[in-house]
Amino acid sequence: MSYDIAADIQRLKKEKNAVILAHYYEDGDIQDIADYVGDSFYLAKMGQQVQQDTILLAGVVFMAESVKILNPTKTVLVPDMEASCSLVKGAPYDQYLAWRRQHPDGIAVTYINSSAEVKSISDVIITSSNAQQIVESIPKDRKILFGPDQHLGRWLMKKLNREFVLWPGACEVHVLFNARKLHELIGQHPDAVVIAHPECDESVLQYASVAGSTSRLLEEVQKNPAKKFIVATETGIFHQMQKLRPDVTLIQAPVLDAGCSCNNCPYMKMNNMEKIKHALETFQPQVGLNEALRLKAKVSLDRMMDITSGKPVSWPAEFTV
Repeated sequence: MSYDIAADIQRLKKEKNAVILAHYYEDGDIQDIADYVGDSFYLAKMGQQVQQDTILLAGVVFMAESVKILNPTKTVLVPDMEASCSLVKGAPYDQYLAWRRQHPDGIAVTYINSSAEVKSISDVIITSSNAQQIVESIPKDRKILFGPDQHLGRWLMKKLNREFVLWPGACEVHVLFNARKLHELIGQHPDAVVIAHPECDESVLQYASVAGSTSRLLEEVQKNPAKKFIVATETGIFHQMQKLRPDVTLIQAPVLDAGCSCNNCPYMKMNNMEKIKHALETFQPQVGLNEALRLKAKVSLDRMMDITSGKPVSWPAEFTV
């Protein structure tokens, strides 16, 4: 992208008293003009801390909704309102509600990759970077409902030796990484460290030295003295990895179809510099939420924030909606 549009965006940020938050899966030019770049948990936290009146979230819409839920007085913009998520689409409110009602005594632990409506019927929100801490805070005698990503849930179950009732959802990007092809690739690069996001299938995760959130994988590349990494997550993270370690070789983990660029999130890639500029110029598209819905969804996000900051929380005895 040309320097001119980047300069225009920087000018608009100052004129509009705006801040840009960008996810690691965005293209590099978007990450470079953002004020803060991180995973979904980091972006939610920064949304609470920034002083600017307007927040532009360059990511997917559920992330912007989370920022708006926690910051109702801020104007929250997105580059493209169609930038959704396969996990959001795979967990419709009505079906998630029916699932919840089947287990009224369970605590609903819901991945942040979910709609505001689904968050409103959840007990606590987690991200891949704080999931372990939050699950460990739930009493051992309580049943856990975990959704919408079954692979993240199964990874946590194994890690924490605890049973969940799993919602059968999956990320359309991470499920395409192929274990057989990964095994072959490891044979070709025996000196490479394999790192993977826990949204990948268990068959892929078995080969990973480190499985964790985008921020955890970035930390591994930064601190591990190895010179080569095979990375099983969305390609946008390579931008920050290469900035932190220009000396390393990064190899994308393989998908089944060699001619497919399916390891790029199609929703993240809907955003671009022109759309960001347009959003700052017009203050559209803007994320808005019904206040009753916002307040209901805020309960589960507040629990996430409280647990991760060391505050005590109470858990409902039963789901009654």
